[in-house]
Amino acid sequence: MERIYLDYNASTPLKEEVIRAMEPFIYDHFGNPSASHWAANKASSSLEQARHQVAQSIGAQTEEVIFTSGGSEANNFALKGVFQSLRDRGNHIITSKVEHPAVMNPCDYLEKQGAQVTYLEVDEFGQVDPEDVENAVTDETILISIMHANNEVGTLQPISEITAIAKKNGIVMHTDASQSIGKVPIDVDQLQIDLLTVAGHKVYAPKGIGALYIRQGTPIEPLIHGAGHEMGMRAGTENVMLAVGLGEACSSSTSTSSFHQIEEIRQLRDKFWERLHRLLHGQLTLNGHPDERLANTLSVNFPGFTGEEVLRQIPEVAASTGSACHSGNVQLSSVLKAMGVEEHVGKGAVRFSLGHYTTEKDIDRVIDLLEERVLQRKYQDLKMND
Repeated sequence: MERIYLDYNASTPLKEEVIRAMEPFIYDHFGNPSASHWAANKASSSLEQARHQVAQSIGAQTEEVIFTSGGSEANNFALKGVFQSLRDRGNHIITSKVEHPAVMNPCDYLEKQGAQVTYLEVDEFGQVDPEDVENAVTDETILISIMHANNEVGTLQPISEITAIAKKNGIVMHTDASQSIGKVPIDVDQLQIDLLTVAGHKVYAPKGIGALYIRQGTPIEPLIHGAGHEMGMRAGTENVMLAVGLGEACSSSTSTSSFHQIEEIRQLRDKFWERLHRLLHGQLTLNGHPDERLANTLSVNFPGFTGEEVLRQIPEVAASTGSACHSGNVQLSSVLKAMGVEEHVGKGAVRFSLGHYTTEKDIDRVIDLLEERVLQRKYQDLKMND
């Protein structure tokens, strides 16, 4: 069976250069990077080189990058660490209703520990209004956490404007940039971000590795305590092989040539949208901002279907739905619900997310499959009225 992968926002394949960079650490460089003998030298220097590569990809200082087990740990580290460090100063956190569960669930946990959390509404495109952020600030606010780009619909948030509000009020600012690295240029100094999350398997690196950028001077308590690994910020012997993979992935995915390819992906995505829109005679609707959106992300609603029904008919295609079916009832995702998407519309949501290995032939084939197996019968009456 032919296979077409259009779920890059869920996870990316490893790039060839990432595999090559990691390979020596499978066979040869097994030493503990914290040891002081010859077997540790290569491991230690490679770990720091990887740290430098991650830092360079976001405009940070090398010592401001802490390796984690992934984006979820980095988000937990940011939220719980700041709350523990600043809870004597205040207990209020501001976030949004469209955050990833790796932010929403730690916030829920912190509420049980005494935190007060404000979950901001978003507009129909999934964007937070900076004015709502400013209005939510109180004397007790210690942390604002707003994602850089939404994983489900691709909408980019006005992070610079939100960060300016945080800086003006002396509030720590965190953004989950798991979906953004390699798709959107990011400079932590330009954004004035204090904390930023990186997830390896969204940027052509392995699963099980990520990083948290921590601006020097940011008050934060370590999440994992033990020995003094990661400059005392994250105990546990580092996984050098995966860190090397993340470093190489961040470096290659944020190169000039890589960003040129992102523009090619945008053009391919827009062609995909135009052809789908034509195919469904204008009945298809878009989720997310039409312009301020990740170049690779296309979340659309198929009228008269559930997303699950659509994907079941095209098993060759790996993509995601925007709803879940429980006991025959379709439930919208929290993101679509927060955006005000009506249930009868959003139940047909499918997210197609493209990547560096997506080709025009892939898109052509998906269009053909949708027409042959899904749309031909359902929209025959529409075609006759064309």
